Amino acid sequence: MTLTVAAIQMSMTDVIDDNIAIAERLVRQAAHRGAQIVVIPELFEGLYFCKDRLPQHFSRAREIAAHPTVEHFQKLAAELQVVLPISIFEQQNNVFFNTVVMVDATGEALGIYRKSHIPDGPGYSEKFYFSPGDTGFKVWNTVHGRVGVGICWDQWFPEAARVMALQGAEVLVYPTAIGTEPQNPAWDSSGHWQRVMQGHAAANLMPVVAANRYGHEVGQSCDITFYGSSFIADNTGQIVAEAGREEDAVLVASFDRQEMQSLRASWGLFRDRRPNLYDSVTSLDGTATS
Repeated sequence: MTLTVAAIQMSMTDVIDDNIAIAERLVRQAAHRGAQIVVIPELFEGLYFCKDRLPQHFSRAREIAAHPTVEHFQKLAAELQVVLPISIFEQQNNVFFNTVVMVDATGEALGIYRKSHIPDGPGYSEKFYFSPGDTGFKVWNTVHGRVGVGICWDQWFPEAARVMALQGAEVLVYPTAIGTEPQNPAWDSSGHWQRVMQGHAAANLMPVVAANRYGHEVGQSCDITFYGSSFIADNTGQIVAEAGREEDAVLVASFDRQEMQSLRASWGLFRDRRPNLYDSVTSLDGTATS
């Protein structure tokens, strides 16, 4: 059986309906090219508001029940028979999360993943807006395969990728918003960003899909030029599709599910794991021991 995945790259305005229309157009292109799982960038409903710490931005959040963007893409997923992880700013009572709703190819919402690792640095003040996710890492058994989802900063942590692999993921997908560093605009971390996820693909023997935004966005305290450079890596970590820095893009790649499963089983990386020796990973400073 073939697994065909797609990464959508787009720039955003501050008009939700415009962004939804762009995302829909690109998802339709991906489906037309045979994609079964289509990844849209992080927080694609609008500009990346975490550049600034402004209380008025909390009004962007919505509860998941009857969420208009989620409902829109549920209908689209059912029409096109594609799996769509939908990134939203979630409000649940008095708490706020950076959340993905996993929409199956039937249009059914299978559940949610709340971003676990929340960054806090110049231009990326996400801790002001989002609580750390409480769902744990999630893998969903969709119509088109078992999908693990991380969100942006999660992609820098090998533990997240490994947990999803251990839960049976066949592909790891990462909706993303990453760009320049306001404290040093000359510092370009795009290559580092790609390579760390290529490592996840190679270490876990499964494809990785990263969908980023592009464009120059200006806030009150700083501005960021988002890298674009969305990509798909194969199950050895090699980049097999990559977007430019300043363009809408639909990246598509296909993989043989049975062939990948055979390689994961025979290569020995999961057989030879020694979890009894990894206790130090469960502490912040590495001092935990058996």
